[in-house]
Parts: sequence; C-alpha cells; structure tokens
Amino acid sequence: MEKQVILNSRHFELTIKRLCHQLIESHNDFSESVLIGLQPRGVNVVSRLKKELEQVLDHDVICGNLDITFYRDDFRRREKPLIPSATNIDFVIEGKKVILVDDVLYTGRTIRSGLDALLAFGRPQKVELLTLIDRRFRRDLPIQADYVGKSVDTLISERVLVEWKEIDGEDKVVLYTPDTNE
Repeated sequence: MEKQVILNSRHFELTIKRLCHQLIESHNDFSESVLIGLQPRGVNVVSRLKKELEQVLDHDVICGNLDITFYRDDFRRREKPLIPSATNIDFVIEGKKVILVDDVLYTGRTIRSGLDALLAFGRPQKVELLTLIDRRFRRDLPIQADYVGKSVDTLISERVLVEWKEIDGEDKVVLYTPDTNE
C-alpha cells in the first residue's frame, strides 16, 4: 500500500490556523457560536481548533461531541454491530450558530446523519460545516462545507487518512489505495 502525503505536519498546522482565522472572521468572539465534532474523528479536529481559537481569542470556546451511530442510514446493514461513541453536548444549542466539524467530507451521508442527530438537541439559529479534507466529486447528497482545509480529487478506490500527533505520532493527511485484504 503506497501512501501519498497530501498535508505534512507543517501544512497541517498552517491549515488549522487558517481555518481558525476564517471562523473568527465569521463568528467574531464565539459568544453566540459553538463547535460540535462528529464522532469519532471530527472530535480530533474540534480539539485542535478549540486550542488554537482559545489562544487567539484569550477565552473559552464552547465545544461538544456528537455521536451519529443510530442516525446513519446504513447502521442496520452492517455485518458487525456498530459501537456508539459518547455524545457530549452539555450546553444549549437553541438559537446558537453551530459549526459541525468532521475530518473528511466524502459522500455527505455522515453530515446528513449529524444534522439529524443535532436536531435532537434543539433548533440552532444556523448550522455551518467545517471539514479538514473535502473529497470532491463523489457526493451522494447535496452537501458542501462552508470551511475547507484542503480539497482533494480522489478515485473511488482511494482513501484519505488523517493522522494525529496525539494518536499516530505525527500530524499529516495521506492518500492511499487499500490492499484488497482491508
């Protein structure tokens, strides 16, 4: 399996900083805005954004985690049962501007599930989407991100993997074609 690095650690860091500044341009001091990461991998992006935003703004930014397991349209079609992750939204989203966050946007189905799950917590004033990587040209649903770290064109057979320093030892994004055994 050959891996092609599409964001190295330096570009990864710059991308996070750029996304934070774009968010500040749109949401000012975040007094009416919240970040919600989609489990499992969107929470890593939120964690990094939160750290950077709080350094720039010099105050706390409200963040949460949202599990979408039982909102997925394919959860009953899988051979193995899915194991849900934790949802942690201990704040009111009613009337707030919510930024849904995920690591990779591909077909749009995960985001649709996230929107369905989010409505169980109230009616936000506005919902925006931030994704670290946008795999263009393969949407199943008419969903697009408001904030994109990097757009990449991929083949259906290729995968995008976001690696995190805290988990994988290095921040980077790689494009690869999985072995037929995976």
